[in-house]
Amino acid sequence: MTVNYGPYGSSLRDLPRLRSTRRRRASSWDRTGGNDDRLTLRPGQRATLADIEGAGTINHIWVTVANERMIRDPWMREPDYLRRLVLRAYWDGEEHPSIAVPLGDFFGVGHGRTTNFVSAPLQMSPEDGKGFNCFFHMPFGAGARWEIASELTDETVFFYYYIDYEEIDELEDGIGRFHAQWRHSNPCSGVEQGSETNAEFLLAGENLDGKANYTILEATGRGHYVGCVLNIHNLRDTTEWNWYGEGDDMIFIDGEAWPPSLHGTGTEDYFNTAWCPTQTYHAPYHGITLPGGDNWSGQISLYRFHIEDPVPFERSIRVSIEHGHANKRSDDYSSVAYWYQAEPHHPFDLAPVEQRAPRAR
Repeated sequence: MTVNYGPYGSSLRDLPRLRSTRRRRASSWDRTGGNDDRLTLRPGQRATLADIEGAGTINHIWVTVANERMIRDPWMREPDYLRRLVLRAYWDGEEHPSIAVPLGDFFGVGHGRTTNFVSAPLQMSPEDGKGFNCFFHMPFGAGARWEIASELTDETVFFYYYIDYEEIDELEDGIGRFHAQWRHSNPCSGVEQGSETNAEFLLAGENLDGKANYTILEATGRGHYVGCVLNIHNLRDTTEWNWYGEGDDMIFIDGEAWPPSLHGTGTEDYFNTAWCPTQTYHAPYHGITLPGGDNWSGQISLYRFHIEDPVPFERSIRVSIEHGHANKRSDDYSSVAYWYQAEPHHPFDLAPVEQRAPRAR
């Protein structure tokens, strides 16, 4: 019997279905039999985490990482190290990565920070969110390669990991490859408040084309979008009401003209919350991991995963959101988009490390 990707899923209903795949793992275990179960990554160094031949599907990734000096003196570390470590993955011998994301952002929280949270595909677990987990399934037909790159300037990093996967004989047609891309706009191109009142600046104005929206994902080919993490650093210095949201989500499918098929009603609405939330919350498919400070100041991080409601596209997709109503606000935005598509994909990679560093809190 030929073993392929199979008709089953990963739900509780499907667990009794007997399977013929072969479970495997790549990890950082100490090959000498000792207890040095980690990869030591020096500044500027790259390392291959897994180089898998044949067909299979990755079903779980666990990572924890420590900046060397952090262990001895937490005040001496490079605080942006989670933005300076880059995770890349390549499917089926492709030249350009299908995943190219700073390590911390990939696992669900931006700004180079960690915090305990739980979602269905991504989790940061104790202690203080330093145990990273990913349960997105990532099938491949002719090999998979994962690498980690350090763009730190001073510190050695200790990197512990599991990459759990299943070997199969062949991957049938119609199975998309997993992709993840990081984007950043620092700051978004807003407008000056001028003579407008606070209410006028935050709530008034028109946007009838979506062209100036912040772009979370722009992809070509056939696939489906399965969610994002959006990070906002509120840069508006005011004692007046300083809600960062009011930005509508707009998803343009297959080059459609205005208005898009999927047009939302506000930032918190797209992330399935309500009324200018100030609280931490995490559910299987949506949540707020960092709610910001008083008056929505500082750093915010939100997630929305389209697990039950993926957004298919045949030729192209642009996932966007306003930065404030009518794109008036000039906050610092970054994001990770997650999607599946048929290869080849439009090549992408990361901005230089100096452009990825999060702002100080």
